[in-house]
Amino acid sequence: MDFKEIKELIKIFDKSGLSKFKLKKEDVQITLEKELTAAPSQQPQAPSAPQPTATVEEPTKELEAAKKKGEYITSPMVGTFYRAPSPDSPPFVKVGDVVSKGQTIGIIEAMKIFNEIEAEFDCKILEILVEDGQPVEYDMPLFLVERV
Repeated sequence: MDFKEIKELIKIFDKSGLSKFKLKKEDVQITLEKELTAAPSQQPQAPSAPQPTATVEEPTKELEAAKKKGEYITSPMVGTFYRAPSPDSPPFVKVGDVVSKGQTIGIIEAMKIFNEIEAEFDCKILEILVEDGQPVEYDMPLFLVERV
């Protein structure tokens, strides 16, 4: 299991209604837990001791479905996301568009500086995950894409 798969698993867990998740695969064991009264944790916690676990088929199926469906292009910084270069301009991309590596797909404004977000590889836009003008955080998924 590589770092990218672990990050993807954390994202899916964070969005799910689950409060605890354990995964043991070969020599890797991951435990994810959310505090019900506080904001969800996004960092895996090391297990203290092996404990009996409930079935983990649902989260695993979610992860596999997400992998089959596509990949995420995430925010490289904290700021405000914009889909178009100006309010009266058309958006850079729409769902269904095929874009080339390096093509601008959005803008993030941070400290009055507009930073272009570019496609990391040739891909098809499957879903736009944030609204125009929405605040975004570092590593927050912006687009769900499929490599072409």
